[in-house]
Amino acid sequence: MTHIPHSRNNLLAPPPRLLMGPGPINCYPRVLNAMSTQLVGQYDPVMTGYMNETMALYREVFMTQNKQTLLVDGTSRAGIEAMLVSALEPGDKVLVPIFGRFGHLLTEIAERAGAQVHSIEVPWGEVFQPEQIEAAIKQFQPKMVATVQGDTSTTMLQPLAEIGEICRRLDVILYCDATASIGGNALETDNWKLDAVSVGLQKCLGGPSGSAPITMGERYLEVINKRRHVEAGIRNEHHYAGEGSRIRSNYFDLPMIIDYWGDERLNHHTEAASMLYCARECAINLLDEGIQSCIDRHKVNGDAMLAGVQGLNLTPFGDLQYKMNNVVGVYIPQGVDGEAVRHQMLHNFNIEIGTSFGPLHGKIWRIGTMGYNARPDCVFNTLQSLETVLRRNGHKLGLGEGVDAAMSVYGK
Repeated sequence: MTHIPHSRNNLLAPPPRLLMGPGPINCYPRVLNAMSTQLVGQYDPVMTGYMNETMALYREVFMTQNKQTLLVDGTSRAGIEAMLVSALEPGDKVLVPIFGRFGHLLTEIAERAGAQVHSIEVPWGEVFQPEQIEAAIKQFQPKMVATVQGDTSTTMLQPLAEIGEICRRLDVILYCDATASIGGNALETDNWKLDAVSVGLQKCLGGPSGSAPITMGERYLEVINKRRHVEAGIRNEHHYAGEGSRIRSNYFDLPMIIDYWGDERLNHHTEAASMLYCARECAINLLDEGIQSCIDRHKVNGDAMLAGVQGLNLTPFGDLQYKMNNVVGVYIPQGVDGEAVRHQMLHNFNIEIGTSFGPLHGKIWRIGTMGYNARPDCVFNTLQSLETVLRRNGHKLGLGEGVDAAMSVYGK
């Protein structure tokens, strides 16, 4: 066995990066502090009190009265998978409107759950109009519509209010992944008639990836409770099995997770306490600022970044009336090596900006202004550094015009 000697080089010492891509982003300092809090036992009344408090906090974050609002231990993808695998039985019909990479992800997870998936697509950079989704529902007659609100691969934000009304009128469950949008863009679970929503922490909520807040309405719960199952070893005479097929994943079995978070505290897993502390602090941080104030902050800083990149003689991507507040797509100028620019931004200025996926790979950069980094100094530092790198890579631009354009937005 090779012996690896201990040295100071083994200590964690990441460079001081400014994360201005599509996420993850730099955490709020108070969130990092919360993560270092000492552990207590998972059934300690202090711990279960924190769990109950976190449920209440996220009801406010999601703007819902849903009792079943809790955390899935895992990244935002864990929340997505739990939502889909718990609700979908083999053969169930699901409609997925795809306007970017993450619609394809919903399709794959639903297919892995055995569902019959029908997808509709618009070109990347666009979103769906309500009548397109209504027509597809009437044609395909799905059990569920699964959609993304904000897709960072395209930077587009799908309007949801009318889709919720359509799904409710046609008796279809509406599930939404709002990981990239919540906190920086409006999300009104109850008013928009969303039946189930899952998110992550690493975007506008300003935390690390690793916990997936979810909320479930009565229509969604009616579906998953038909598949309720209690493990042998903790099952008592008053427990019952649902009439539907058993959920294929034990870890992502939401009725069992609900029982763990509920009054009975049936053992399912050991709650990731440090991530619970973190998720709790993300919610407190958002609510202390005020949801609308936080959305407004993301909007003004996103608008400043948009004006700034246009001032650098760059062309924004997509239909800007549907752009998320917290990220902008920018075409890579002809004759400029996009990856060389990203490399120089990272290694010369400690600033990370993103590339994209699929048909947009190598064609656009994605620049985020979200969470802790949705503030003027981050916008100015990014624009000033990007101007220098672009100029040195042969891109024609006016000196100082990017920062000046951003400053004009703040001046208004």
